[in-house]
Formats: sequence, structure tokens, C-alpha cells
Amino acid sequence: MTLFTRRQTLSALSAFTVAGLAAPSLLRAEAPLTFYGPPAAPSAVLAHAVKGGFLNEVAPGAIFKAWKTPDEMRAAVASGSMGAVVMPSYGAANLHNRGLGIGFLNVLTTGLLYIVSKDETLTSLESLKGKTVALPFKNDMPDFVLARLIAEQGIKPGEIALEYAASPPEAVQLLLTGRVDAALLSEPAATAVLIKAKSFFMTVHRTIDVQKEWARVSGKAEIPQAGLALTSEFQQKLGKAGIAALQTGIETALASAIANPQTAAEAAADALGFPAEIIAASFPTSHLSALKASAARADLEAFYDELAKANPAIIGGKKPDDSFYLV
Repeated sequence: MTLFTRRQTLSALSAFTVAGLAAPSLLRAEAPLTFYGPPAAPSAVLAHAVKGGFLNEVAPGAIFKAWKTPDEMRAAVASGSMGAVVMPSYGAANLHNRGLGIGFLNVLTTGLLYIVSKDETLTSLESLKGKTVALPFKNDMPDFVLARLIAEQGIKPGEIALEYAASPPEAVQLLLTGRVDAALLSEPAATAVLIKAKSFFMTVHRTIDVQKEWARVSGKAEIPQAGLALTSEFQQKLGKAGIAALQTGIETALASAIANPQTAAEAAADALGFPAEIIAASFPTSHLSALKASAARADLEAFYDELAKANPAIIGGKKPDDSFYLV
């Protein structure tokens, strides 16, 4: 049975209500707009919004593409070749504070990180001492979050060995081949390894819910982990009415995805490189949302404060100003 939080349910009901209202008359872009996202569950909502026609009022004929690595994404945003991108929330703040004109539209997940292992006894960070953990994308969201948790736990550097991988699939392979004891993965990679292991007559367990560990550190039950960021050029193309309509379309797409996970997953499968069945199965543990950036501001700022304790440069030296929050 698929379970969703009260916040997700209210968001979905609100989206269906808004969808029944007349959409604003907007100037359409001359060429189809392209939206980008990571190989992670929030991109399924955006891909569903694009392919399901939920953005037709503001972006008819829009295209969705997946980016492969954070470095690729950041370089493309800086060069102007990606204008609408699902990215880690800290990354959006960093690029905004560096003067790149990035604005944040919404939060598309409130946490989808898990530590998985073939050893079901590794249920705490303390139990990982002397173990090796694989994690993709050095100096990015999973790395920063785990480092903060380890520091708060009083675990010394090196007591948990980290094996960095170039991608989630590589981290999965490190775990399945026994080269590491555990792996820190986002969804749907975490769900994928649990399912894939069975075909090799192995059992992989979801041993640590990183969101729960974060709640112990920060007092916040959710991690406003990623959302849709827009460059200033993209914002100008849409205008204020278009930006508002984009948010409405994504809210409606989220409601549809919650109601029909398989349909939404099929829209994203090719781009994300995961079977639709795995993407759909990951939805309940992906904490999908479509929270307006302004509504999530307090949680975002609390998250930024925690990350900045380790290094303020992670968020560009300060919390972003009012112009960062687009809706």
C-alpha cells in the first residue's frame, strides 16, 4: 500500500482544485522549452509534468532531459545551456549567491537518502565505525549530509571509510560485489538495489533512514533536498504569470503522480535509466512534494544553517535573499 504524508495529500488536493480553474493566458515561447533533472525520483514528477501535458499552458511541446553528474549540471547552468533544472537546494543557493541569477521555484522532495547494506545490523552511524560506505558524487548533497551527521555523532574523520563513486549505479555495484559494507543512495537507486540484489540471490536491507538521523541533529523531520531552479533568462521568458503557471502545473502533476505512480514512472524511465516499476516502487520512500519555495523558506534556511556549520562556502557564504524565492 502506498502511503503519503499529510503535507503531500494536502498538496495533491490543492493541486487538483487549482487545475480546475482557468489557466492564465500566457505568451508561449517560440521554441519548446527544455527542463532538466537528476537521475532521481523528483525528476519523475517533472518528466510526468512535461510528458503528461501538465505544462502545456506555459510550455507547450516542452522536453525533459536528465543530467548525469552535479559537475555537468553546474557547468551547464553557469554557461546558460540549462535554464530550468532540478538540483540540490544548497546548489541553487550557492549559484544564486555567486550572482548567477538563479531563483528557486519549489521543493520537489523532502528527503530521499538511505543507507543500504547486506548486513542488517548496520542500523546506526555508530555501527558503521570500521566499515566502508560507498556514496556517489563527492562534495555534493549526500556527502555533505553524511559529513554533518558524522560530525554531530562525534565520530572522528576516518573512523568510517568513504568510497566515492562516480554515479549511483557504480555505488550499487560496489555494494553488490562486496567491495564496500554499505552504500548511501538516493531514490530510486536505493529501491533498485533492494530489488536487483534478489536476482543475485542476495538480500540488501534499508538499514538507516537518513531523514530520521537528520531530525535528531537538526530537530527538523524533513530535508528540503532538491527542487526546480530557474535561471534569470528562463524567468524572463516565462514572466511572473508563466512562473506561477509552471508551479501550478507541477503541483497538478504531483497529484497525478501520487494517484497513478506507474504512469508517472513510465514518463521518466528512459531519461532516468531505471525501469518504470522501480521508479514507481520508490515513490513512497521519496517524500515527493511540490512545495512553493516561499512556503518552504523556513525549512530551507534551517537546512542551509546546518550545512554552513561545516563550511559556509557550501551555500555561497550566506543565506539567499528574497529574490531567490520565486513563488
